This record gives sequence, structure tokens and C-alpha cells, in this order.
Amino acid sequence: MFRRMRWWMMVCLLGMGPGCRPDPANENLATTGEGISVLVTTGMIADIAQAVVGDAGQVTVLMGPGVDPHLYQPTTRDQRRLRQADVVLYNGLHLEGKLVDVFEALSREKTVVAVSAGIPADRLLGGAESGGQPDPHVWFDVGLWKLATEVVINTLAAEVPGEAKGFRSRGDRYLEELEILDQYCRTRVAEVPAERRVLVTSHDAFQYFGRAYGFEVFGIQGISTESEAGLRRLAECVDLIRERKVPAIFPESSVSPAAVQRVGQDSGVRLGPELYSDALGAADGPAGTYRGMIRHNVDLIVEALREPRL
Repeated sequence: MFRRMRWWMMVCLLGMGPGCRPDPANENLATTGEGISVLVTTGMIADIAQAVVGDAGQVTVLMGPGVDPHLYQPTTRDQRRLRQADVVLYNGLHLEGKLVDVFEALSREKTVVAVSAGIPADRLLGGAESGGQPDPHVWFDVGLWKLATEVVINTLAAEVPGEAKGFRSRGDRYLEELEILDQYCRTRVAEVPAERRVLVTSHDAFQYFGRAYGFEVFGIQGISTESEAGLRRLAECVDLIRERKVPAIFPESSVSPAAVQRVGQDSGVRLGPELYSDALGAADGPAGTYRGMIRHNVDLIVEALREPRL
């Protein structure tokens, strides 16, 4: 009974159920006749969707540059966009934790897909050691992001069969670009001696990057930015930096810098340049696309860590 009541409340919130009152000024704003309307949660997914959709529709992004998806709550405008979209694509793995009920409600009315659904469970990190939730930051392994891309291609091809050929053709080109990007990461990382491949960041978003490209990764905060770093964790990071003579540690664009600044002060290590983790950068900047973000991060990490600490 409670689940049915919660479902009804969510449907009314999104303006989809009988007896609910949608905004009459926006009732006819759906993109019927203008191609498929795709709504995505993050800029990383938008990069895939825009490449695959091309001129066969339009892609709308809920979370802009610098927005933390762990803490994001939808606005009234977002609810309207969700209601109007033909397809909703989200990361999943509890990245958009405050939107879980919204996606569950929407899935009864339209195509709602987690792009991480195409990643085999045995390739996910986290799980028991992170409170039972897998690590959602799968985009930092470009190989895994290729699997997410295939989910997007297949979802859109099934949604609009008449455009399937175009979706698959553009998707194949995007997958080729990701293969080039993956090789770029491996080539650049090879410039950092193995003993200096220790990556300390604001929160634990880079474990997939570490596994894919040969880094030990230590996040000052946990996987979700909802939890703050405790004093014990701060002390552990300080000890690690001193023991391993880490040349630099990295703040992140979508996370408060307070904890990483504290660790930097206590350990005497310099703060490296800001990395992009849970959100892209400005559209006109070097991290304005997924591919740009990955290249930008790799370049910054390599430049900061390849030389020994003075």
C-alpha cells in the first residue's frame, strides 16, 4: 500500500497521472515532429547522446558544468523536461541518488535507461566495501564507457527504428574516437614512472581510472560526496603522501576543496590543478566534452606526477 501511494505521489509530481494538473503553458512543448527528444542527466552521457543522435533529434542535459550529481535535486523545470522527453538516459549505480524514485516512476510511462546497465557486474568496483553500492564513476575507464555507448546506440535504435542506421553509423564513429582516446591515455600515462603513479584526489571518483591505467588511487572523501572525510581518513592520506613522496594532490571541480586543502597543508605537498570528475567543464573550455575532459585530466595528472617531489 505504501509503495502504491509513493508511486501515485511521484506520478503527480511529474504531472503524468490522471487527475494531476500539468502546467498548461507547457502542455504542447514536446518535440513531436522534430525528431527524438532525449534527456540525459550528466554531460558525460550527453557527449554520447549528441554524437549518436546527430540531426535526428535533440539532447537536453539536466546537470550542467560543475554540478555534483550525488547531491542533485530536480527543479520544477527539470520535472517538466523529464515529462516531455521521449527517452531518458542516466548513469545509474546510484550516481543520481536523489532521482531514483523519479526514474522508477518515469519508467512506467516511457523509455528510461541506465547507461551503466551494459557493464558486466564483474567489471564494476565497489560493492560490499562501499556499503553495498557499486562505484558509479565508470566513465573514467574509457573501455567501460564504450559499453555505455553501445547501450545508448541500442536504446535509440530500438526507440526510432527508422533512424537506426544513422544512429549506429554515428555511434560506430564515436566508438572509434573512444578507442583512440583510450590509447592516448595509455601512451601519456607511460610517461609517469610506476612508483609515482599514486593519485590522491578530493573524493573517490578515480578508481576505474586507476585500474584501467595503472594508478593507485586514494580519495580523501568516499565514493559519494554526501559523506565528509573524517579525521582518521585525513591523517591516513597525510601519512601516505609523506611515505610515498607524492609530488601533488588534486582538487576536483565539483567537490568542495576544503578537505584536500587541509591534507595539502598538513602534508606539505602542493595542490595540483583542478581535475574534472563528476561533471564536465564549461562548453567552450578544454573539458567541455567527455573526450576533452578525459584528455585534460590525463594531461594534468601526467605533468604533475612524472617529476619527483622536490
